[in-house]
Amino acid sequence: MFRRKLTALDYHNPSGFDCKDETEFRNFIVWLEDQKIRHYKIEDRGNLRNIPSSGWPKSFEQYLQDVNCPFTVEERQESVDWLLGLAVRLEYGDNVEKYKNCPQATATEAEKPSDPLIHLDSSNPDFKAGVLGLASLLKIQRHDDYLVMLKAIRILIQERLTPEAIAKASQSKEGLPVALDKHILGFDTGDATLNEAAQILRLLHIEELRDLQTRINEAIVAVQAVIADPKTDHRLGKLSRHPVWWRNSSAWILHRSWHQQQKHQRGQVNAP
Repeated sequence: MFRRKLTALDYHNPSGFDCKDETEFRNFIVWLEDQKIRHYKIEDRGNLRNIPSSGWPKSFEQYLQDVNCPFTVEERQESVDWLLGLAVRLEYGDNVEKYKNCPQATATEAEKPSDPLIHLDSSNPDFKAGVLGLASLLKIQRHDDYLVMLKAIRILIQERLTPEAIAKASQSKEGLPVALDKHILGFDTGDATLNEAAQILRLLHIEELRDLQTRINEAIVAVQAVIADPKTDHRLGKLSRHPVWWRNSSAWILHRSWHQQQKHQRGQVNAP
C-alpha cells in the first residue's frame, strides 16, 4: 500500500516493506528522517536512532508531535502514510527544477472520467465526520486525504456490499459429515489436536485432487471428441481415423516418425 511513495523516494525495498515488523519499521523511520524529512538536527536524532532501546516508542511519539502528524503511535499505518506524504512533498521542494520538467500525462476532455467525488467539499466538518464514521464502520484505514478514504469506501461497497456480491458470498457448499477416526493419518505429531488438523488438511487436499482429476477427465473427453471423430478421406478412398487437420499437424508428423523408427528397430521395415 506504500509502494508508490516508497518508489518515488528511492527506498531500497518498496514492494517488500512491512510496517508491522518492528525492527524494519524502526529502521525505516530512521532512514526517512535521516534521508528525506530531516526535521531534527543530526545531533538531535540520537534517541530515534537508538533502535533497540525500550524507550524508542516514546521517542517516536515525540517525533510525530514535532512534525505535527495528526496520527498517534497506535495508528501506525496512518502515521507511516502521512510521513511518506510529507517526505514526498519535501523531496519535491528540494528538487523543483528536476521534477517540473517531467512530462505530465494529459487527457482530452472526452477521455477525462466524470467522477462525482471531485465536486465534494472535503474541508466540510460534516463531510469529514461522515467519512470517518464510514471508515471506522467498514474497518478501512484512515488517510489524511478524506477524498481518498471516500474512494476506498466506494470501492469496498462496489466489490463486497452490492446485492450480487452478497448473494455470491452467501452461497455455501453443503458437505457430508466425516468421521475422522475412520481415516488413518499415517504419522503421529504427538498432539491429538495437531493430528486432527492434519487429517482435515489431508481430506481437503484429497478433495482438491478429485476435483482436479474430474477436470482432467473432462478435458480428455473434449479432446477425444475432436480427434477421435472419424472423417472420410476421399483422396485415399477409405475412412481415416484422424481428421485432415490432425494429419497435417506437426504432432501427427512426429507421431508417424516415431512409429517408423519403432518399426525399423524391430526389423519390420526393410531398408531401401
